[in-house]
Amino acid sequence: MKTLARLGLAAALVTTTALPAFAQSDEPFRIGWTAWSDAEFVTKLAERIITDELGHEVELIQTDIAPQYLGLQEGDIDAMLMAWLPTTHADYWAEVQDDVVQLGVLYTDAKLGWVVPSYVPEDEVASIADLADPDVRERFGGTIQGIDPGAGLMRLSEQTIEAYGLDYDLITASGAAMTAALDEAIRRNEWIVVTGWSPHWMFGAYDLRYLDDPMGTLGGAESIYALGRQGVQEDFPEISAFLMRLNLPLDELEAAMFDAQQTSYEEAVDHYIEQHPDRIRYWVTGESEG
Repeated sequence: MKTLARLGLAAALVTTTALPAFAQSDEPFRIGWTAWSDAEFVTKLAERIITDELGHEVELIQTDIAPQYLGLQEGDIDAMLMAWLPTTHADYWAEVQDDVVQLGVLYTDAKLGWVVPSYVPEDEVASIADLADPDVRERFGGTIQGIDPGAGLMRLSEQTIEAYGLDYDLITASGAAMTAALDEAIRRNEWIVVTGWSPHWMFGAYDLRYLDDPMGTLGGAESIYALGRQGVQEDFPEISAFLMRLNLPLDELEAAMFDAQQTSYEEAVDHYIEQHPDRIRYWVTGESEG
Protein backbone atom coordinates (compact mmCIF):
# COMPACT_ATOMS: atom_id res chain seq x y z
CA MET A 1 0.00 0.00 0.00
CA LYS A 2 2.89 2.39 0.79
CA THR A 3 4.37 1.77 -2.65
CA LEU A 4 0.98 2.62 -4.17
CA ALA A 5 0.88 5.82 -2.17
CA ARG A 6 4.29 6.99 -3.30
CA LEU A 7 3.46 6.23 -6.91
CA GLY A 8 0.02 7.79 -6.65
CA LEU A 9 1.19 10.95 -4.94
CA ALA A 10 3.77 11.44 -7.68
CA ALA A 11 0.91 11.76 -10.18
CA ALA A 12 0.09 14.94 -12.03
CA LEU A 13 -0.37 18.01 -9.83
CA VAL A 14 -2.96 20.62 -10.72
CA THR A 15 -2.13 23.95 -9.07
CA THR A 16 -3.98 27.20 -8.94
CA THR A 17 -2.46 30.66 -9.05
CA ALA A 18 -0.93 31.47 -5.66
CA LEU A 19 -2.80 34.02 -3.56
CA PRO A 20 -1.93 35.42 -0.13
CA ALA A 21 -3.05 33.25 2.78
CA PHE A 22 -4.81 34.27 5.96
CA ALA A 23 -3.45 33.56 9.46
CA GLN A 24 -2.58 29.98 8.70
CA SER A 25 0.15 27.99 7.00
CA ASP A 26 1.60 29.55 3.84
CA GLU A 27 2.00 26.12 2.28
CA PRO A 28 -0.42 25.09 -0.48
CA PHE A 29 -3.40 23.11 0.76
CA ARG A 30 -3.07 19.63 -0.76
CA ILE A 31 -6.26 17.74 -1.63
CA GLY A 32 -6.17 14.15 -2.86
CA TRP A 33 -8.83 13.17 -5.36
CA THR A 34 -9.91 10.36 -7.67
CA ALA A 35 -11.34 10.76 -11.16
CA TRP A 36 -14.88 9.78 -10.19
CA SER A 37 -17.59 12.20 -11.25
CA ASP A 38 -18.79 13.10 -7.75
CA ALA A 39 -15.25 13.33 -6.37
CA GLU A 40 -14.13 15.55 -9.25
CA PHE A 41 -17.00 18.00 -8.90
CA VAL A 42 -16.83 18.29 -5.10
CA THR A 43 -13.05 18.60 -5.11
CA LYS A 44 -12.97 21.26 -7.82
CA LEU A 45 -15.79 23.14 -6.10
CA ALA A 46 -13.77 23.14 -2.86
CA GLU A 47 -10.64 24.21 -4.74
CA ARG A 48 -12.42 27.17 -6.32
CA ILE A 49 -13.88 28.38 -3.02
CA ILE A 50 -10.62 27.97 -1.10
CA THR A 51 -8.78 29.87 -3.81
CA ASP A 52 -11.29 32.64 -4.51
CA GLU A 53 -12.94 33.12 -1.12
CA LEU A 54 -10.21 32.14 1.34
CA GLY A 55 -7.32 33.34 -0.80
CA HIS A 56 -5.17 30.24 -0.44
CA GLU A 57 -3.24 28.20 -2.99
CA VAL A 58 -4.47 24.66 -3.59
CA GLU A 59 -2.75 21.60 -5.04
CA LEU A 60 -4.99 18.87 -6.40
CA ILE A 61 -3.23 15.50 -6.27
CA GLN A 62 -4.94 12.90 -8.42
CA THR A 63 -4.42 9.33 -7.26
CA ASP A 64 -6.30 6.19 -6.27
CA ILE A 65 -8.22 5.81 -3.02
CA ALA A 66 -5.70 3.64 -1.12
CA PRO A 67 -2.83 6.14 -1.57
CA GLN A 68 -5.10 8.94 -0.36
CA TYR A 69 -5.74 7.23 2.96
CA LEU A 70 -2.06 6.48 3.43
CA GLY A 71 -1.17 9.98 2.28
CA LEU A 72 -3.35 11.42 5.05
CA GLN A 73 -1.87 9.04 7.59
CA GLU A 74 1.68 10.02 6.65
CA GLY A 75 0.94 13.73 6.18
CA ASP A 76 1.63 13.78 2.44
CA ILE A 77 -1.77 15.33 1.71
CA ASP A 78 -3.90 17.60 3.87
CA ALA A 79 -7.40 16.37 2.99
CA MET A 80 -9.48 14.02 0.88
CA LEU A 81 -13.15 14.54 0.03
CA MET A 82 -14.25 11.03 -0.87
CA ALA A 83 -14.37 8.75 2.19
CA TRP A 84 -17.30 6.33 1.80
CA LEU A 85 -18.32 5.08 5.25
CA PRO A 86 -19.24 2.92 7.02
CA THR A 87 -18.94 0.05 4.49
CA THR A 88 -17.23 0.84 1.20
CA HIS A 89 -13.95 2.10 2.65
CA ALA A 90 -14.17 0.15 5.91
CA ASP A 91 -10.82 -1.61 5.38
CA TYR A 92 -8.98 1.63 4.62
CA TRP A 93 -10.64 3.42 7.54
CA ALA A 94 -9.68 0.66 9.97
CA GLU A 95 -6.02 1.20 9.10
CA VAL A 96 -5.94 4.98 9.54
CA GLN A 97 -8.80 6.01 11.85
CA ASP A 98 -6.50 6.75 14.78
CA ASP A 99 -4.24 8.94 12.65
CA VAL A 100 -6.69 11.15 10.71
CA VAL A 101 -9.59 13.45 11.56
CA GLN A 102 -13.15 13.51 10.24
CA LEU A 103 -13.87 17.07 9.14
CA GLY A 104 -17.50 16.63 8.16
CA VAL A 105 -20.16 14.90 6.08
CA LEU A 106 -20.19 16.12 2.47
CA TYR A 107 -23.40 14.31 1.49
CA THR A 108 -25.57 11.41 2.60
CA ASP A 109 -27.78 8.65 1.14
CA ALA A 110 -25.09 7.51 -1.26
CA LYS A 111 -25.14 3.86 -2.33
CA LEU A 112 -23.29 1.24 -4.32
CA GLY A 113 -24.74 -1.45 -6.52
CA TRP A 114 -24.78 -3.29 -9.81
CA VAL A 115 -26.67 -1.45 -12.51
CA VAL A 116 -28.39 -2.52 -15.74
CA PRO A 117 -30.24 -0.58 -18.44
CA SER A 118 -33.97 -0.53 -17.77
CA TYR A 119 -34.69 -2.34 -21.05
CA VAL A 120 -33.21 -5.51 -19.50
CA PRO A 121 -36.48 -7.30 -18.56
CA GLU A 122 -37.05 -7.08 -14.82
CA ASP A 123 -39.07 -10.30 -14.85
CA GLU A 124 -35.89 -12.06 -16.01
CA VAL A 125 -33.26 -10.07 -14.10
CA ALA A 126 -34.49 -8.38 -10.93
CA SER A 127 -31.70 -9.24 -8.53
CA ILE A 128 -28.05 -10.21 -8.45
CA ALA A 129 -29.12 -13.79 -7.73
CA ASP A 130 -30.79 -13.93 -11.17
CA LEU A 131 -27.39 -13.53 -12.84
CA ALA A 132 -26.65 -17.18 -12.00
CA ASP A 133 -29.14 -18.37 -14.61
CA PRO A 134 -27.13 -19.77 -17.60
CA ASP A 135 -29.28 -18.01 -20.20
CA VAL A 136 -28.94 -14.70 -18.35
CA ARG A 137 -25.19 -15.17 -18.05
CA GLU A 138 -24.94 -15.71 -21.79
CA ARG A 139 -26.87 -12.51 -22.53
CA PHE A 140 -24.45 -10.56 -20.31
CA GLY A 141 -21.41 -12.25 -21.84
CA GLY A 142 -20.32 -13.57 -18.46
CA THR A 143 -18.81 -10.21 -17.51
CA ILE A 144 -19.47 -7.37 -15.10
CA GLN A 145 -17.97 -4.03 -16.12
CA GLY A 146 -16.07 -2.57 -13.19
CA ILE A 147 -14.00 0.50 -12.39
CA ASP A 148 -10.49 1.11 -11.03
CA PRO A 149 -8.96 -1.68 -8.94
CA GLY A 150 -8.42 0.40 -5.78
CA ALA A 151 -12.10 1.24 -5.38
CA GLY A 152 -14.02 -0.23 -2.46
CA LEU A 153 -16.81 -1.01 -4.91
CA MET A 154 -14.52 -3.44 -6.71
CA ARG A 155 -13.57 -5.19 -3.48
CA LEU A 156 -17.23 -5.54 -2.56
CA SER A 157 -18.09 -6.70 -6.09
CA GLU A 158 -15.51 -9.48 -5.87
CA GLN A 159 -17.06 -10.56 -2.58
CA THR A 160 -20.51 -10.41 -4.18
CA ILE A 161 -19.48 -12.69 -7.05
CA GLU A 162 -18.23 -15.21 -4.50
CA ALA A 163 -21.22 -14.89 -2.16
CA TYR A 164 -23.75 -15.44 -4.95
CA GLY A 165 -21.68 -18.19 -6.60
CA LEU A 166 -21.53 -16.36 -9.93
CA ASP A 167 -19.35 -17.47 -12.84
CA TYR A 168 -18.59 -13.95 -14.07
CA ASP A 169 -15.42 -12.01 -14.81
CA LEU A 170 -15.15 -8.60 -13.13
CA ILE A 171 -13.50 -6.24 -15.62
CA THR A 172 -11.13 -3.65 -14.19
CA ALA A 173 -11.16 -0.23 -15.84
CA SER A 174 -11.46 3.45 -15.08
CA GLY A 175 -14.77 5.08 -14.22
CA ALA A 176 -14.73 6.74 -17.64
CA ALA A 177 -14.17 3.39 -19.35
CA MET A 178 -17.12 1.94 -17.42
CA THR A 179 -19.49 4.67 -18.62
CA ALA A 180 -18.11 4.37 -22.16
CA ALA A 181 -18.88 0.64 -22.15
CA LEU A 182 -22.36 1.39 -20.79
CA ASP A 183 -22.99 3.98 -23.49
CA GLU A 184 -21.88 1.63 -26.26
CA ALA A 185 -24.07 -1.21 -24.97
CA ILE A 186 -27.11 1.06 -24.72
CA ARG A 187 -26.62 2.37 -28.25
CA ARG A 188 -26.59 -1.25 -29.44
CA ASN A 189 -29.47 -2.26 -27.13
CA GLU A 190 -27.23 -4.92 -25.58
CA TRP A 191 -27.38 -6.32 -22.07
CA ILE A 192 -24.70 -5.08 -19.69
CA VAL A 193 -24.06 -5.05 -15.93
CA VAL A 194 -21.87 -2.28 -14.55
CA THR A 195 -20.65 -1.46 -11.07
CA GLY A 196 -22.43 1.77 -10.18
CA TRP A 197 -23.03 4.22 -7.41
CA SER A 198 -25.19 7.17 -6.49
CA PRO A 199 -24.62 10.00 -6.98
CA HIS A 200 -23.54 9.59 -10.60
CA TRP A 201 -24.35 11.58 -13.72
CA MET A 202 -25.18 8.41 -15.66
CA PHE A 203 -28.57 8.22 -13.90
CA GLY A 204 -29.43 11.55 -15.50
CA ALA A 205 -28.16 10.49 -18.91
CA TYR A 206 -29.66 6.98 -19.21
CA ASP A 207 -32.66 5.00 -18.02
CA LEU A 208 -31.05 2.64 -15.50
CA ARG A 209 -31.93 0.59 -12.45
CA TYR A 210 -30.07 -1.15 -9.63
CA LEU A 211 -30.30 -4.91 -9.27
CA ASP A 212 -31.67 -5.99 -5.90
CA ASP A 213 -29.02 -7.29 -3.52
CA PRO A 214 -30.89 -9.65 -1.17
CA MET A 215 -27.69 -10.72 0.59
CA GLY A 216 -26.63 -7.12 1.17
CA THR A 217 -23.07 -7.76 0.05
CA LEU A 218 -22.74 -4.33 -1.58
CA GLY A 219 -23.78 -2.52 1.59
CA GLY A 220 -26.50 -0.03 2.37
CA ALA A 221 -26.79 3.74 2.54
CA GLU A 222 -23.45 5.50 2.94
CA SER A 223 -22.23 8.93 3.96
CA ILE A 224 -19.31 10.61 2.24
CA TYR A 225 -16.85 12.38 4.54
CA ALA A 226 -14.11 14.96 4.26
CA LEU A 227 -11.03 13.65 6.07
CA GLY A 228 -7.95 15.56 7.12
CA ARG A 229 -4.47 14.67 8.33
CA GLN A 230 -3.54 15.13 11.98
CA GLY A 231 -2.83 18.79 12.65
CA VAL A 232 -4.74 20.13 9.65
CA GLN A 233 -7.12 22.16 11.82
CA GLU A 234 -4.21 23.88 13.54
CA ASP A 235 -2.31 24.53 10.30
CA PHE A 236 -5.33 25.53 8.18
CA PRO A 237 -8.10 26.69 10.56
CA GLU A 238 -10.16 28.65 7.99
CA ILE A 239 -9.99 25.93 5.35
CA SER A 240 -10.80 23.23 7.90
CA ALA A 241 -13.82 25.20 9.14
CA PHE A 242 -15.01 25.59 5.54
CA LEU A 243 -14.70 21.84 4.90
CA MET A 244 -16.57 21.11 8.14
CA ARG A 245 -19.53 23.15 6.81
CA LEU A 246 -19.37 21.93 3.20
CA ASN A 247 -22.48 19.80 2.58
CA LEU A 248 -24.47 19.28 -0.63
CA PRO A 249 -28.00 17.91 -1.11
CA LEU A 250 -27.74 14.78 -3.24
CA ASP A 251 -30.13 16.00 -5.95
CA GLU A 252 -28.13 19.21 -6.41
CA LEU A 253 -24.90 17.23 -6.65
CA GLU A 254 -26.29 14.90 -9.31
CA ALA A 255 -27.60 17.87 -11.30
CA ALA A 256 -24.18 19.53 -11.11
CA MET A 257 -22.45 16.32 -12.19
CA PHE A 258 -24.72 16.03 -15.21
CA ASP A 259 -24.03 19.70 -16.00
CA ALA A 260 -20.31 18.88 -15.91
CA GLN A 261 -20.80 16.14 -18.51
CA GLN A 262 -22.61 18.56 -20.80
CA THR A 263 -20.08 21.38 -20.33
CA SER A 264 -17.02 20.89 -18.10
CA TYR A 265 -16.35 20.53 -14.39
CA GLU A 266 -15.03 24.07 -14.29
CA GLU A 267 -18.19 25.47 -15.86
CA ALA A 268 -20.40 23.33 -13.64
CA VAL A 269 -18.59 24.74 -10.60
CA ASP A 270 -19.19 28.26 -11.94
CA HIS A 271 -22.89 27.52 -12.41
CA TYR A 272 -23.28 26.00 -8.94
CA ILE A 273 -21.61 28.96 -7.23
CA GLU A 274 -23.77 31.42 -9.20
CA GLN A 275 -26.96 29.53 -8.29
CA HIS A 276 -26.24 29.10 -4.55
CA PRO A 277 -24.65 32.29 -3.19
CA ASP A 278 -26.24 31.98 0.27
CA ARG A 279 -24.98 28.44 0.72
CA ILE A 280 -21.47 29.42 -0.40
CA ARG A 281 -21.51 32.32 2.07
CA TYR A 282 -22.45 29.96 4.89
CA TRP A 283 -19.75 27.47 3.96
CA VAL A 284 -17.13 30.22 3.98
CA THR A 285 -18.21 32.33 6.95
CA GLY A 286 -20.56 30.17 9.00
CA GLU A 287 -23.15 32.94 8.80
CA SER A 288 -26.62 32.42 7.36
CA GLU A 289 -28.55 35.24 5.70
CA GLY A 290 -31.06 36.81 8.09
